[in-house]
Amino acid sequence: MSWSALRLLPARIWIALLAVLAVTLAALVPVLVSGSPAALLLITLIDIALLAWIARLLVTEALRQEARRAAAEQEAKDLERLIELRTRELSDLSTHLQAFTEKEKAELARNLHDELGGLLTAAKMDLSWMQSRLKDPPMEQRLSQLGSVLDEAMDLKRRVVEDLRPSLLEHFGLPTALRAHLEATCAKAGLDCELEVPDATDAMPKELAIALFRVVQEGMTNIVRHSGARRVKLAIHPSEDRYLLMLSDDGCGMDLNSTRFRWSHGLAGMRHRVRAVGGTFDIESSPSQGTTLRVEIPR
Repeated sequence: MSWSALRLLPARIWIALLAVLAVTLAALVPVLVSGSPAALLLITLIDIALLAWIARLLVTEALRQEARRAAAEQEAKDLERLIELRTRELSDLSTHLQAFTEKEKAELARNLHDELGGLLTAAKMDLSWMQSRLKDPPMEQRLSQLGSVLDEAMDLKRRVVEDLRPSLLEHFGLPTALRAHLEATCAKAGLDCELEVPDATDAMPKELAIALFRVVQEGMTNIVRHSGARRVKLAIHPSEDRYLLMLSDDGCGMDLNSTRFRWSHGLAGMRHRVRAVGGTFDIESSPSQGTTLRVEIPR
């Protein structure tokens, strides 16, 4: 029974032991006065043995409690490491799935543009050939209706391809793609938009450009569906070491402590997409005060 083990005893136990010792010493005073050394020695030995036995029991219990506490701490650390490992695995899987989805979208957009676009163009050319040779009024009317249907199909194909993989992003860079997307979205939703997107972001790496475009795309979808805003502002501020993107609206805002906010899959997807390229994603919002998405990505 070492001193380190005795130190595990709480203060109230030490006080109780000292009190027992004091009572014992007080009981020894009459014996000492009577002058019987044998009785004094016997009582002293009994008291010392009793105190030692009590102290040993208490120290043993203290050691058990310390062992249980150490085991609980080790179990908590093991659980924390396991959670961290599983979180990292899920993050890597989500990053892989996002990259794979982007690849599939690009492939599907390419097939739609090349193959379906070619078929629709051929059908349009055949229709023009038929219209130049058939002069029957009923037939001309039906062919004209067919031409309108083909025009709608070609427009639908173009919009689907742009949603899957914006051709402007591929060929003209992020600034042009963002301007076109915001102007088209705001015009359709009846929103005023303000853009501060410098052409200096043309040199942005492809994966960063895709990440920022998808964040803005998802953010605009949320604004149109949920915010009730009348004005939207998009600004990108490039510097020597980072890109700063801010998307703001003057809508109804949101409660950042609400369950709906914490479990929003759209916001979680944006946050993970930004973190996958080494950036940070923050939201500033409060009810009736609008919302601002703030994204910082290192160069």
